[in-house]
Parts: sequence; C-alpha cells; structure tokens
Amino acid sequence: MKPLRFLTRDVLLQEIPGHVSLSYLITGCPLGCKGCHSADSWDARRGESLDITTLQRHLEHSQSYVTCVLFMGGEWQPEALLDLLRVCKTRQLATALYSGLDECPMQFIPYLDFIKLGPWITELGGLASPSSNQRLYDLQQGLCLNPLFWPTPLPAEPITTADLLRLGLKPPDLACHTAD
Repeated sequence: MKPLRFLTRDVLLQEIPGHVSLSYLITGCPLGCKGCHSADSWDARRGESLDITTLQRHLEHSQSYVTCVLFMGGEWQPEALLDLLRVCKTRQLATALYSGLDECPMQFIPYLDFIKLGPWITELGGLASPSSNQRLYDLQQGLCLNPLFWPTPLPAEPITTADLLRLGLKPPDLACHTAD
C-alpha cells in the first residue's frame, strides 16, 4: 500500500471547534475544485510521506497539547487513511476529515469524530457563509457545526435527516456513532 503524502503539517486552533488540531494537508486530491485555496496540493508527487511511523513520531512531539488529528483530504487512498485514523484512535485523539466529497465513504465513519463534506464552490463560500454547501459534522454529538463559524455565531444544530443521508446513514444508524 502506498502511503499518503502531505504538503503541510500545522497546529490549528479554529478548524475543529474546541480542539487543538494537528492538521495534514494531503496531496493528490482528484477533485480539482475551481477556486480551491489548496490547488498546490493536487499533485500527488508533492510533499512528504505520511506513514504510520511518521504520524507516531509527530504525535509523540505534540500529544501534550494536540487533542485532534485533522486530515485535509486523503479519502482517495482509503486503506492508508484508515491506518492513520486507527493510530489516532488508539492514542485516544479525536479525528477529523475535510473532504470535498458530497457523501462520507462508510468505511471512515467508525473512525471519525468530525467530517467536513462538500466541494469548494466559490459563490457559496466556506463554513463562515450561511449559504455554504459545505457542512462540518460532529459525528459523536450528532451536530452540524456550521453556525459556529458564521459572522454572528449561533449554536450548533442537530443533524437533520438530509444530513444523515448525506453522511450515507439511515436515521437509526446515527445512534451507533454518537454519544448520548
């Protein structure tokens, strides 16, 4: 199995509410969204290898303050991404995936706490725009977190039936993936 590659590794404070995230911008995104702010990451040959050993080394240096690991992409190499998500879970870290897909591939759901879905559409804006097509979900709490990012923040909203379908779940399935 070919490992993922990452262009940048950062510690972020705003991408996942309530968490300090170790973030990896994964290279090789096949979507090519017009206006993408990370177009330099599209080339899969760019960046450094991100295998289990590399991730563990990075976590050893940052685990005293990092509470979440965020993968910006990588779903196009599901086996490699799943291996990394499992490492994060064994270290009891929250996990997040920013995906340009409209639906979450089911194999990731048991290993994710947060997922952002939806391609970048310039006219609709990102999470700070109430009209955005992108959605950030807290899978453990059953919430859509978009309102937290709006210019006048509002409380997070319960996940709707439409959200569940977007996540590839039937309404009863969510109970298996959220905390009471």
